[in-house]
Amino acid sequence: MATPLPLNPLPREPKSVKAPATGDWLANIDAGRYTKVQRRVIGQLLQTLLYEAALPYTCVSLDEHRHLFVVPATDSAQAPVEYRCSGLLSSSFELIRLDHASLERVDKNGKRSVPDLHQALTELLSPFKDSPHLARFIQEIEQTQLKDLQARNQGYQPAKPAHQLDVDALEQHFMDAHSYHPCYKSRIGFSLADNVKYGPEFATPIEVVWIAVAKTCASVGHVRAMDLQQFVRDELGVQRWQAFAQTLAAQGRSIDDYQLMPVHPWQWDNVTVSTFFPELASGELIYLGTSSDQYKAQQSIRTLANASDPKKPYVKLAMSMTNTSSTRILARHTVLNGPIIADWLQHLISTDSTARELGFVILGEVAGVSFDYRHLPESRSAQTYGTLGAIWRESLHQYLKDDEQAVPFNGLSHVENRYGDGEQSPFIDAWVRQYGLENWTRQLLQVTVPPIIHMLYAEGIGMESHGQNIVLITKDGWPKRIALKDFHDGVRYSPAHLGRPELCPELVPLPASHAKLNRNSFIITDDVDAVRDFSCDCFFFICLAEMAIFLRQQYQLDEALFWQMTADVILGYQKAHPQHRDRFGLFDVFAPTYEVEELTKRRLLGDGERRFRSVPNPLHAYRPQ
Repeated sequence: MATPLPLNPLPREPKSVKAPATGDWLANIDAGRYTKVQRRVIGQLLQTLLYEAALPYTCVSLDEHRHLFVVPATDSAQAPVEYRCSGLLSSSFELIRLDHASLERVDKNGKRSVPDLHQALTELLSPFKDSPHLARFIQEIEQTQLKDLQARNQGYQPAKPAHQLDVDALEQHFMDAHSYHPCYKSRIGFSLADNVKYGPEFATPIEVVWIAVAKTCASVGHVRAMDLQQFVRDELGVQRWQAFAQTLAAQGRSIDDYQLMPVHPWQWDNVTVSTFFPELASGELIYLGTSSDQYKAQQSIRTLANASDPKKPYVKLAMSMTNTSSTRILARHTVLNGPIIADWLQHLISTDSTARELGFVILGEVAGVSFDYRHLPESRSAQTYGTLGAIWRESLHQYLKDDEQAVPFNGLSHVENRYGDGEQSPFIDAWVRQYGLENWTRQLLQVTVPPIIHMLYAEGIGMESHGQNIVLITKDGWPKRIALKDFHDGVRYSPAHLGRPELCPELVPLPASHAKLNRNSFIITDDVDAVRDFSCDCFFFICLAEMAIFLRQQYQLDEALFWQMTADVILGYQKAHPQHRDRFGLFDVFAPTYEVEELTKRRLLGDGERRFRSVPNPLHAYRPQ
């Protein structure tokens, strides 16, 4: 057996810490901020439970804009209590948006109080007390409140006005996270110190760990035009590459026999060493050191942007950390499929005049490396699966013109100072005032909707385009085009219904064990409605509905007008492209209903069955006759 390499051949640079990593700050936290965060956590949980019909409630109209939602429950003594909250009953998929500041608990004597998180969890979730998933769900809710409080307590101030921040800095600035999922910041596995080091809100520089994986234990994929070894050498830089080669040579090993790959430092410390110690002992895995480049976490946490050279690729790293109820590992087949899908999508766009005219960008996942778990004994499969993998994605910066700014789409509904003491104002307010509300909104829809529906109609590909996966590119705040990302497991299609099936690549198949764990994780289907709903659930139900509600709440834009504008864009596309007429009905975005995922019930009740519900489609009213 080879002598294992000492675990610190290249010392790590000390990390800067910008916020308290202990719990001392909780003793002095601002009471108003604590209440705001707690009300958001409870309110966001409550509105999902109501929307997914998991709890009974009554709804009374207060005026043309507001409703009062009343939820009956029982306290620990089995006495009746009520949770009351005003809010919006939206015409966008009948979504419920509660006004968290109005949330109150009313006991049997009529006494009103601000709800306490643990009291609310006990009383609201009592119908699920027999679920084996309840304890884990409650832990996620608790950790969401704690870590959101920590982020809000760091004293963050942007280095410049928000509209002057680049897209990577905006990933820190937009702290609100998922607007629907109640466990929007749970980060199970992170201590408070970890959250400071690796949470996007803190923007702490990160040096990734580099390891060598024996080629007999590695699976690799890359786009056709790439020399992978040269790519990795460029990622590391000449000096680091040579240092790593010398480290291996000192052990009598050749770098040519190994595949180098990055590992998230949290994963290395918490998972890799303890899980892969046999391979570290045998020399099949070798620790080399850390990167000379520094990275910063994006909103998804496991994707890191290169802060030393922003035009270098983003790197997405496997993490056995749970956020929004999903463990952020990278399954081997998705790592290998990323470059295959990137080649495919970019070829489809480059050979299609309409796609070129639309000008949207596909940020390709150009390379991926995964440990090959297939040769491990079955007794190790559960603990190792998906825990050691990396995907490189093209940087958006290389596609931006000098006069363009990029904004994550979910940041368009961000409100400045929502949790602070200053004046609250929408992030987009200056743009709305400059260009006019309806004018700016129409342009936003004109640049975001056509790429999504074009890929659906012309190519037959549904894309998982939710708020983190779309980046709006603007010039002086005027929407110009979009960039789309995250396709290694974020597309869906029916081979029989592709626009150009002869170009469809052969993907690495989904393992049966993976399908058993997650029934919603698949790319290929024979159900065309599932393809349509994959796009519509993410884009119309999540992205555009959030925008419609936000514009109504902040600017009194009628939701019906928003969806009419959206329909006008779709109908304009259809009129301009009659060659796809048959496919407009096949992928009917004007259908009466869509199937959308019940995220909270899925977490409470498990993945034993598909948890979807039909919701009324606001576009249906504008369906052409």
